[in-house]
Amino acid sequence: MEKKSTPPPGKTKIINAMRTLLEDRNFSTITISEIATTAGVTEGLIYKYFKDKRQLLHHVLEEYYAYFLDQIDRDLKGVSGALNKLAKVIWSSIDGYATHRVFARIILLEVRNSDEYFQSDVYGLVRQFNKILLDIIHEGIETGEIRQDISTSLIRHTIFGAIEHACLNRVLFNEAISTDETAEQITHLILNGIKP
Repeated sequence: MEKKSTPPPGKTKIINAMRTLLEDRNFSTITISEIATTAGVTEGLIYKYFKDKRQLLHHVLEEYYAYFLDQIDRDLKGVSGALNKLAKVIWSSIDGYATHRVFARIILLEVRNSDEYFQSDVYGLVRQFNKILLDIIHEGIETGEIRQDISTSLIRHTIFGAIEHACLNRVLFNEAISTDETAEQITHLILNGIKP
């Protein structure tokens, strides 16, 4: 198995600085100068690794999203049945947002207003997650666990919308989320609506 290379220490400091600043700040208010000061590096080093601060933001999100997809993959191991898989994906998604506020902030507030995001590598990871969800929904339709008369895209949008709105106060006001309770309520509401 190929070992993943460790990024240079300066690059790691820059990425961690951006994460730290995003805990309490909107992306638009963060300057390259502040990132450099927080990281303890020169502004020139930032530009050595990143074209601009938006590319840095996408890199931070890409690291979070890759970890999130790995977690979804682990969480789905050994789970059988489409409805059980959907319940697990809902729980994992809420837990991801609840545990990693910066990840939630970037994905829900910071990137969707930029065309660059939809052309970026990180958006490819988002599309992978969409495919996981759609594959589970299609599996459920084929096995008779999920109704055939509802659009698969609508089911997916409903799941994403419910999760994102339930987690918005975490992002905006740093309010705690009960992953188990929130996931149970959303799962109950959605799965009862799509069962035959």
